Amino acid sequence: MPVTPTYPGVYIEELPSRVRTITAVSTSVTAFVGHTRRGPLNQPVTITSFADFERRFGGLAPDSAVSYAVQQFFLNGGSIAVVVRVAKAGTAGSSRVALQAAGRDVLELTAREPGKWGDGLRVQVDYDTPTPDQTFNLHVLDLASGSQESHFHLSMDPHGDRYVATLVNSSSALVTAEPLGEAPARPDPSGTVSQPFETVPGADALTKTYEVTVNATKREFTLYDPATDGAAPTALAQLALLLERKLRALPDAPGQRAFSAARVRVSGKQLQVIAGSGDPGHVLTFSPKDGGAPNLGSAVNPPVHALSGGADGEPPGFADLIGNEVDKTGVNALRDVADVNLLCLPEVAGYADLDQMVTVLAQAERLCVDKRMFLLVDAPASWRGIDDARAQLTKFDPLGDHAALYFPHLRMVDPLTGRLRAFPPSGAVAGVMARTDAERGVWKAPAGTEARLAGVTALTVPMTDPENGLLNPVAVNCLRIFPVIGPVVWGARTLEGADRAASQWKYVPVRRLALMIEESLYRGTKWVVFEPNDEKLWGQVRLNVGSFMHSLFRQGAFQGTSPREAYFVKCDKDTTTQQDINSGVVNIVVGFAPLKPAEFVIVKIQQMAGQIEV
Repeated sequence: MPVTPTYPGVYIEELPSRVRTITAVSTSVTAFVGHTRRGPLNQPVTITSFADFERRFGGLAPDSAVSYAVQQFFLNGGSIAVVVRVAKAGTAGSSRVALQAAGRDVLELTAREPGKWGDGLRVQVDYDTPTPDQTFNLHVLDLASGSQESHFHLSMDPHGDRYVATLVNSSSALVTAEPLGEAPARPDPSGTVSQPFETVPGADALTKTYEVTVNATKREFTLYDPATDGAAPTALAQLALLLERKLRALPDAPGQRAFSAARVRVSGKQLQVIAGSGDPGHVLTFSPKDGGAPNLGSAVNPPVHALSGGADGEPPGFADLIGNEVDKTGVNALRDVADVNLLCLPEVAGYADLDQMVTVLAQAERLCVDKRMFLLVDAPASWRGIDDARAQLTKFDPLGDHAALYFPHLRMVDPLTGRLRAFPPSGAVAGVMARTDAERGVWKAPAGTEARLAGVTALTVPMTDPENGLLNPVAVNCLRIFPVIGPVVWGARTLEGADRAASQWKYVPVRRLALMIEESLYRGTKWVVFEPNDEKLWGQVRLNVGSFMHSLFRQGAFQGTSPREAYFVKCDKDTTTQQDINSGVVNIVVGFAPLKPAEFVIVKIQQMAGQIEV
């Protein structure tokens, strides 16, 4: 702030810098849209490894082309992906269970995400809380992953600060909760609940033999043996530990863990015994063999409650993949995601109807134009040879310079079966692009001997050089296998890159570099809005934008040996007239000389007849 001098001396004032750094945006964050085993529907989820995909979306599935594409993306060098799960309308369902109190449904739990995975969720209820007569604890276990959640001290009072719906729905990653009916009671505790103990029974009362039964398996045990158990328990918690130790020492039936993993909790003045098998039918029932023994089974409930009714859903049709902009479904779910650069739709390659395939891809490319993204198009699975590609390529005419087509499909070992299988190439190509961007820059064509495809055993259509020469001029990027080098990407043209089109956006690296510059300048010049529109502002703009372009020039992104040859930035009275100023407009003109890939290397060889002596 301005300094007001009042005494003779030196005053220091800090001035804000006029230099605002423009940072280059990401170039290889890849979005995958399609069918997965689990995950939220029509919601973009960012992942950074295939392990993340396995946790959030269930891993590989035979009917999920997206799952294999994501795996191939990370295998080939990808680092960040955004996955959107889409299913055929009305086919995906969430697992549910209704917890009861005195035979009446009082609380419904629903799996957080649709899918059969929810059928593996198990729920337990206990009253081991500070107020055991009023509140309860809820434990949720995912048998498949082993993850467990515990929600403590819950209440069924909608006006209380521990209301079950509020706490569970805001914090659980596995389930949502909805109380049922008016003024519902809290759900019954899980497992076998003992009689209330006003005091812990004495040693004489505890030295009794019990018969415990689970699923027709009967075992006997002595609750307390002074010779081996030491001092008799004097608190209910000690009695619970003793009973748990006795149960876990009993032999289980083959394949069961009802006894070995049994748990005993204190719920107020009662003991709660829960079988450890995770099977709702494994209820522990106690019967004393001697009269007068403490009643350990006055109330018998299922040890766990199993959710059921989940459905993974069928792979989406073309209308489901397109979705709509209002509800943000299908590919339109990406409209609110800030950083996505590449888009893959591997499922459409399997469509028998090419018109439906192109309809989806055209809508996806329109999204790419709006969001400054780039679409990787898989060749149809029906293309079994060069002739198929040449005959049906006109179907893709609606697509333009924001898309590139790759042919043929990859043959790789399916980890689920151990057999060779054909896969759409977009996921692997996206990984190659990410690796190339990290190693060389977005201006380097993601093709050539460095663009090797990891894990690829063969291609569905092997090609020779002459056959490749038939497809390259019509903007089909071929995948090839060369001796020693192996499988590589051998093309870098957009779908507007046919020779006859003579487009300035012929090459993939030129188009992607322009998208990166556009998005970086779009974000980096927002500070200009509402600034005074005069020469002072124009000078700052030239300085900031020029600094960004010069940093790209120094990295080798442009042609030319000097900045003057490589790029220019104009923002002055020639670009912004008085009429523009009156209209609130400032015009910034940025130009650059892109690097074009060397597609054709021509070596001219001439024989020398020998030196002529003079």
